[in-house]
Amino acid sequence: MVKQGPLRILVTGANGLLGQSLLYLAQGRHELLATGRGPARGNHFGFPYAELDTTRPEDFERVLTDYKPDVVIHSAAMTQVDDCEKEPDTCHLLNVDSTRYCAEACARHGVHLIFISTDFIFDGKHGPYTEEALPAPLSVYGWSKLHAEEAVKASGARYTIARTVLVIGYVPGLSRSNIILWARGALQRGERIRVVDDQVRSPTWSVDLAEGCLRIAELGATGVYHLSGPDTMSILELVQQVAEHAQLDAGLIDVVSSESLGQPAKRPPVTGFDISKARKELGFNPHSFREVLDEIPIFGNLS
Repeated sequence: MVKQGPLRILVTGANGLLGQSLLYLAQGRHELLATGRGPARGNHFGFPYAELDTTRPEDFERVLTDYKPDVVIHSAAMTQVDDCEKEPDTCHLLNVDSTRYCAEACARHGVHLIFISTDFIFDGKHGPYTEEALPAPLSVYGWSKLHAEEAVKASGARYTIARTVLVIGYVPGLSRSNIILWARGALQRGERIRVVDDQVRSPTWSVDLAEGCLRIAELGATGVYHLSGPDTMSILELVQQVAEHAQLDAGLIDVVSSESLGQPAKRPPVTGFDISKARKELGFNPHSFREVLDEIPIFGNLS
């Protein structure tokens, strides 16, 4: 049953890009508790903050008991794909065990769990993907998120799995870069950059993803939803558009294959999402990639 009025929402990973975007959009709309490992970072927009170590089930029990949320949006994760490949045990702890602890706590407390998953659960042979597509991960990271989805489904919690693709955006004080900020920064400094032309994605603005999550919470929607940007393009096309938009020298872009980079983790070649279900059921209407470039400030560059 959908609750009338503002919701009490607990956000894990509130110091990250999606977490910060959720806090920004929730202002004047919902009550919210921001949580993260260690002291607060970034702007929490006047919302309270609590430390929560997702590797400790007792932390979930404590915070859910104290705050009594209606909804938990679990965005905390280890998302650096190559680091996951090199440190599989840490990846499993942060992505699978932590999600299980969160889901089991939500089940005990009767809380709606919204879990953030990824296009990397697919092998990239048949993209763009619908929610019904069969997973076939290629990397430790992809497997960890698929196993986390399975833990959510097995927990007994009321749940929604929100999968997304290549999250981009900017908030002040952002601790980690993303592809737009990286490309802009390097090209502004006159540096040559190597960019692959054999990976295809649907880049997703963090604000659109946050809006999709809040709509899921407000509608009480359950099941699996694909939330991504509406435009599907190669990484090369994405970076070329970044250069053109910022009037930077696209001649500094060297086109390479994924194989030539020698990265530890395999990437799915063609993903991207069919978002028609989210459009129809949630009213999800993400911005075009060009609109996103207009929204992300030029000064928002990280090395």
